Amino acid sequence: MAETATIARPYAEAVFRLADDAGKLADWSAVLGNLAAVAADQEVRAAINDPNLSPTKVAGLFIAILAGRLTGEAENFVRVLAENRRLEVLPEIRTQYETLRNERESVVDADIYTAFELDDTQVAQLVAGLEHKTGRKVKARVQLEKELIGGVKIVIGDQVIDASARAQLDALESALKE
Repeated sequence: MAETATIARPYAEAVFRLADDAGKLADWSAVLGNLAAVAADQEVRAAINDPNLSPTKVAGLFIAILAGRLTGEAENFVRVLAENRRLEVLPEIRTQYETLRNERESVVDADIYTAFELDDTQVAQLVAGLEHKTGRKVKARVQLEKELIGGVKIVIGDQVIDASARAQLDALESALKE
């Protein structure tokens, strides 16, 4: 069976083109977020994989759950995914869509792990420094990670900036062993 990312790619690209042409990138982000959340639900996943339910009924289930929050285009998208038995890849479609959106808007996601709570000023300073370093707008997600002891660890894509006390202690331990 094909990889989930491979299956999701054409759908993500099609939705992205549709949203970009209409100037509705943020709207489609919200729609895909809602659809991905529904697709991740255990009971809905059981319905998606139930051979006794037709694609029309499964699409109707999604549309009913998100009643009033889907545009006509979004409902059609759900129907297409259901007909092609691709509703289970909605979380990956959303992920790939967000990657395309971030590229278009010159945005990069940054995961900031910190040993202590950061106030808004500290987060803003970190984000400003990262924006200067990357030349792109930074969307930061801050997470508390006590194991770091102190400092921060920042992950942007496959790049890691580890300025934590834990990393410094590990480096010192390695140096002493040599």
